[in-house]
Order: sequence, then structure tokens, then C-alpha cells
Amino acid sequence: MPLDACTRKTLSDSFGREVNYLRLSVTDRCDLRCTYCMAERMTFLPKRELLSIEELEKLVGAFIDLGVRKLRLTGGEPLVRHGIMSLIEKLGHEVATGRLAELTLTTNGTQLTRFAPALASNGVRRINVSLDTLNPEKFAKVTRRGRLDQVLQGIEAARAAGLQVKINTMGLRGFNDAEIPDLVDWALERGCDLAFIEVMPMGEVEVEDRLGQYWPLGELRSMLEERFTLRDTSFCTGGPSRYCDVLGTQQRIGFITPMSHNFCASCNRVRVNCRGELFTCLGREGSCDLRPALRDSTDISEVHRAIRSALSRKPKGHDFAYAANEISGAVSRGMNHTGG
Repeated sequence: MPLDACTRKTLSDSFGREVNYLRLSVTDRCDLRCTYCMAERMTFLPKRELLSIEELEKLVGAFIDLGVRKLRLTGGEPLVRHGIMSLIEKLGHEVATGRLAELTLTTNGTQLTRFAPALASNGVRRINVSLDTLNPEKFAKVTRRGRLDQVLQGIEAARAAGLQVKINTMGLRGFNDAEIPDLVDWALERGCDLAFIEVMPMGEVEVEDRLGQYWPLGELRSMLEERFTLRDTSFCTGGPSRYCDVLGTQQRIGFITPMSHNFCASCNRVRVNCRGELFTCLGREGSCDLRPALRDSTDISEVHRAIRSALSRKPKGHDFAYAANEISGAVSRGMNHTGG
């Protein structure tokens, strides 16, 4: 039986870090092919290897039993997963009953015009939308097939449905560095917070110069401070962003810095991909397969034990690093396989 509120225990790793945040990938598939995320010609997992909607629901329930309070659905692109709204409706019930504090998702925005109202009516209050440029030609280039107008329409549909939208932007040297202030202006005008992210050495993505893409966000912040007044804040959404207020507005800007200023010491999250592999660290190889516990027993305590066993092996930190002429700590799996 699931643990009730009185017997629920805190889930933690061997370093004493409480784990209360699950990022769950529901698919490795995506309708875009962003150059920093995946190869243009992808081989996706056979559908038979993916966890079913029922298995995903069972898995989330086990994590909630153990103390997870925040759930983010990711992909690939989560809204292209067949049956995704059935899962979200069930997870929204967990929010309504108080077993889950927050249900969010990260999306590329292409499907929001279709799904935003249903998300808002099923317990989702805020979403992250990936957007790296407001230039249609550059957008098509970085996504290899996307249409900027489709994403912008999706963002407006989300805002109209009452969802709080945060924009996630990769800081890519030589690609979008010159337009970052304009992107901030655009987001602020729409009441959207932003988070900038450093590119990480993950996966084979057919990018010849990954090192050349890397832009330390300290440099990006310095550029922004020429136009905006930024003030550090203790505000936190439970994720890795370090936020600052944009004075004169109601918005914040976050900086996610796995390379230049890692946040391993305060890591409170794990990732599970769409085939049931639990990754205890974004920047380390290796995983723990939860499928046997999910599929071979009707006793939920078997899933609890598998999760706790995996967490006992969570490492102290990742090994990502960019040096002058080399990259170290790269991992072979891409973000779409890991879960965003």
C-alpha cells in the first residue's frame, strides 16, 4: 500500500541530500532536432521498450510515497507522447489531493496551442518553454525543422490559458549572443521569467565545435547588466537556477551553470527516462533499471526498494569541464535519452 502522510519518509542520497524532485521523461521522441540536443537523423527507442502510461503513473506514485513533491514531465517533447493527457489528468489528481505539490513540464512549445487549456485544467500551473532565438531563420537552423511562429502562438495560448511561462534559453556563443538583450526585452514585455543555460557536453549531436558553442553565463550576465539592473535573490523554484530580480519589473532571470558554477552540492533531483532507467546524475554515465520492479511484482514496496537502492549510488557531482582546447567528462547519451 502507498505510504500515508504520517509514515512517509524523506528520500535522500548517501551524502545527505534530500531528493524531492523527479524529472520524468515520457518519450525520447521530438518533432524538432535542436543542434545541441540530438542528431538530425535519430534512431528512437522501439515503442515496446517505453513504459506504458499505467507504468509511468505507478512509478510516479512510488516516488510520491517516498517524499517527492515536485514532478516535471520532459522528453524529447512530452506533448508528442501518445496518451499524454491521460497521464497528466491522473497526475493532476495527485496535485488536487495534496500528495504532489507541483506538476510542471518542459516543452518546445510546438503543441501548446492544442494542449494549453487542458494542461491548465489538470493541475499544471507553470511550464518551461525552450526558445533560443526570435529570428525565424536562425530558429529554423537551430531546430533543423521548426517554425518560430508556431512556438510563439503556443506561448500566447499558454498565457491565455493562465499558465505561467518561463523561457529556457541556451547561451550559444556565436549564435544567439548578440540578441540576448532583445530576447529579455521580449520576455519581460509578456510577463515571462527567463532561465539561461550553459551548453553541456552530452551526446553525439553532429556539432563539430561543441567547445566553441560554450558561453560562460557570467559573461552573459555582465552583458545584460549593461542594460538591466539585476539583483540577486534567494527565490527558488526547486530546480538548479540561481535567480536575480530585474529591477523595475516583476520578472526574474535565472542562470543554470553546470559548467562554470556547478550546483551539485545542493542537487535535489533525479531523472528517469521513458524506458524506466533512473539516472542519479545528469553528468555521469550509468543508470539503474526500474522496469523489473515495476513489471515483475504487484508489490509497490519493490519499486520503493529499487528507488532507494539507486539513490544510494548517487555520486557527489559530475565531471563536466571545458578546458582551453578540450572537453572532459562528456557523456555519450543525449538529452532526449536522458530527459530534459
